[in-house]
Order: sequence, then C-alpha cells, then structure tokens
Amino acid sequence: MAPGIESADLFRMIGSFILVLAIMAGLLWALRKLQSRLNSQNSGKRMQVLETLSVGPRQKFALLKVGDNEVLVGITPTQMSSLGQWPASTSTASASKDSAAIINAIPSDNGASHVA
Repeated sequence: MAPGIESADLFRMIGSFILVLAIMAGLLWALRKLQSRLNSQNSGKRMQVLETLSVGPRQKFALLKVGDNEVLVGITPTQMSSLGQWPASTSTASASKDSAAIINAIPSDNGASHVA
C-alpha cells in the first residue's frame, strides 16, 4: 500500500463508492417508475408519441397518434414534415408493419425508393 493510505481509509473509499452506485441505481429505478406513471396518465390526451426511430445524428421519424389517426412525421433540426397518415389500428404489431412499409416506400431525391 502507499505510505499515506491505511486500510481503514481504503475501506471507507470503497464503501463510499458502493453507496454512490446504490444511490444512482435507486434514482434510475425511481425515474423509470415515474416515466411509466406519466405515460399512463398521458393516455387521455388527444396526441401521443407511439414510437420514434433515429435515422441520423439529428434526424428521426416519429409515429404519432392524433385523435383517431396515426401520423408518421419526419423530424430534422429545422423542420417537421408529415410523411403519411392513416386511421389508428387496434394492434401495435400492424402499426409497426404499416410504418415500416411507409418508411421503405419514401422516395429519395433521385426518384428511387429507399430500401432498408
């Protein structure tokens, strides 16, 4: 051991480190519980974010539920564009398939479709 560090100091440092990790784990757990509670309270709202997909460092797609419709939105740092809209489906599996089909069918600048 180093000349200035005794075993009691070492145990105190290790104990403090474990305490900090335990506090961080507790906060993470509490934030996750709070987030799920907030999402369940959001169920009465007219607009909900169903899913997001990051396609670049500052670009993403978002699937929104607005009233009785689902809307696919493209988001960049400077603009939001509606890419498609359809009636809301009851199953999330069919919504995921529908949004994947729409994303794959978006034409590029040269007129060709993107293929994922």
